[in-house]
Amino acid sequence: MNPLWTQIIIKTTLRQKKNAGRDNDYSNYRLAKGYREFVIMLKRHVKDVLLITAGIFSAAFGFKGFLLTNNFIDGGATGISLLLSAVTSLPLYVWIIGVNIPFIALAYKIMGKQFAVKTALAISGLALCLATVTFPNVTNDNLLVAVFGGFFLGAGIGLAVRGGAVIDGTEVLAIFLSRKWSATIGDIIIVINVIIFSVAAYLLGVEVALYSMITYLAASKTLDFVVEGIEEYMGATIISSHHEEIRQMIIGVMGRGVTVYKGQRGFGKQGEKSEVDIVYTVLTRLELNKLNTEIEKIDPHAFVVMSSVKDTRGGMIKKRPLHH
Repeated sequence: MNPLWTQIIIKTTLRQKKNAGRDNDYSNYRLAKGYREFVIMLKRHVKDVLLITAGIFSAAFGFKGFLLTNNFIDGGATGISLLLSAVTSLPLYVWIIGVNIPFIALAYKIMGKQFAVKTALAISGLALCLATVTFPNVTNDNLLVAVFGGFFLGAGIGLAVRGGAVIDGTEVLAIFLSRKWSATIGDIIIVINVIIFSVAAYLLGVEVALYSMITYLAASKTLDFVVEGIEEYMGATIISSHHEEIRQMIIGVMGRGVTVYKGQRGFGKQGEKSEVDIVYTVLTRLELNKLNTEIEKIDPHAFVVMSSVKDTRGGMIKKRPLHH
């Protein structure tokens, strides 16, 4: 990029309060910092666009390649759209926009302008894809339609969420209602889906509703995998009098990073309120057995607490571990 244009772009992104009696003076440091922020934001926006686009095509394939031809539905706003499309003469892409308009307005209120705009563009893109792109009807086997239709639909919704938008506004409604009522988001989503599938059983038949529940389960499980990651991470909190040896073992043998913080024992052989260093590390589920074995070698009486970690960012967890 031309250096002059680079500086112009950076200066438009930098916001600096004007000092009385003099103009803004952008130092090389601020220009460099602004350029770095500009590159980060550009990469992030490109990544979001790619994820949302992939999500749109995946969801559209799930709709037109599996669900529509068999009148199966899903849960949430997409399920409502499919249900209305099955019992009326209007096509799905019209209902996709119509059903989600209230959720977009709600997203603007509780999630902010940027999220609402990205969601509106994602839903419009999905409707456009459904209206213009032709997908083959893959199979008419009810079980395959339910499972794989839910898989592609859930993958599409998950990829859109990864990109910072939604193509199903049910969770936005659940967040809003959870703030109004003393109920969790999960409970509200369950109630919404029970209503949807009950109506589907009445209008489309019990068998279609049951297959649609399989679609919903496949979609929700795929959504979890896409959003939270396929790899399952575990956080290990280790309390031991041999904390320094354990720390060195995790770094040298396991090839993972550690965090050591101060704590106080509440109960034990060494008495109450005795100070202790607590070692914390994050590793994959497949490495747990090796970690427990190495801890056993150092301190068989170490107190170890394991907890699930949905996803990680930065650090050494996603790098290749050391091999010895």
